[in-house]
Amino acid sequence: MVRKCPRKVAPMPDMPAPHTQAPNIQTLDIQAPDIQAPDIQAIEAAARRLDGHARRTPLLTSPFLDEIAGRRVFVKAECLQHTGSFKYRGAWSAVSALEPGLRAQGVIAYSSGNHAQGVALAARQHRVPAVIIMPNDAPKMKIDNTRALGAEVVLYDRAAQDRDAIGLALSTQRGLTLIKPYDDAMVIAGQASTGLEIAEQAAAEGITAADVLVCCGGGGLTSGIAIALASRATGLRARPVEPAEFDDVTRSLATGTRQHNAHAAGSLCDAIVTPTPGALTLPVMARLCGPGIVVTDDEALRAVALAWSRLKVVLEPGGAVALAAALFHGDEIATPDVICVASGGNVDPDVFARALAMLDG
Repeated sequence: MVRKCPRKVAPMPDMPAPHTQAPNIQTLDIQAPDIQAPDIQAIEAAARRLDGHARRTPLLTSPFLDEIAGRRVFVKAECLQHTGSFKYRGAWSAVSALEPGLRAQGVIAYSSGNHAQGVALAARQHRVPAVIIMPNDAPKMKIDNTRALGAEVVLYDRAAQDRDAIGLALSTQRGLTLIKPYDDAMVIAGQASTGLEIAEQAAAEGITAADVLVCCGGGGLTSGIAIALASRATGLRARPVEPAEFDDVTRSLATGTRQHNAHAAGSLCDAIVTPTPGALTLPVMARLCGPGIVVTDDEALRAVALAWSRLKVVLEPGGAVALAAALFHGDEIATPDVICVASGGNVDPDVFARALAMLDG
């Protein structure tokens, strides 16, 4: 049964203002890598390349969700994007930015499923080969969909094998260009187009101050949105949301030192399980994002159920953690409005059925 959250919304005057560094991030352990994250000009260029290819996804609302959260809730439905997640934006941006001769040799990517499908579709649309490295415990639907898009799928054991090493070896052997899931400036620029849309849609709704909650794995979407908002909507602040026990970004931001997850798998939120924050994305998040929020798998499932019953959209658990944070962690949010990025909807039927079983009959 899905119940209203008993938490009360309390004012939090000590929270940092939008786009200011959290006060406890004082160490120098979080360093920017040699390759820099995209600036607003690169993001706008990516948005132009995406024009006519990526969908402009809607900002959805429901009075029922507002009542549960105790504030206005806006859901950016990236689950309605091509391939069912925001990942298509970054994949198209990166593949389209390659030099034509290099692109023709093909691309390679590693992913638990959503980036895999995004790269597979972008490669197919550019008529180039794609090899996708996927964990053998990835949802069957994601593996099947990636193959259906024409990509060659290579499975690996994420508990015993290093996907980065596999990707490097294959890309070297076959002359393929590696499209990383988040530590790639062109990928981040593509994901950041979501932030440009949020800025425009928020302005149309009269939203001048809000936390923008983002489902976060390696941080490509979160950092990209943060850069876009810092330039186009300074009253909006990106905040990462992660599943319990896989909250490396939240802990990194809180301590000012890069944190690693103890386990490689074990959450229903498989789409956002990564070993550690991205080298390119973490410095951006440390500079521009608010504190992270951590939700349980159960809360994510409840958000999946509520998204279906109240918004009529299908989310996967990893794509629902931002909504879960808005609904069940109201005491960690201070703004009267909250925007949640529903980042993906590629859920296996059994997991979706488990979520729907939580609804009142």
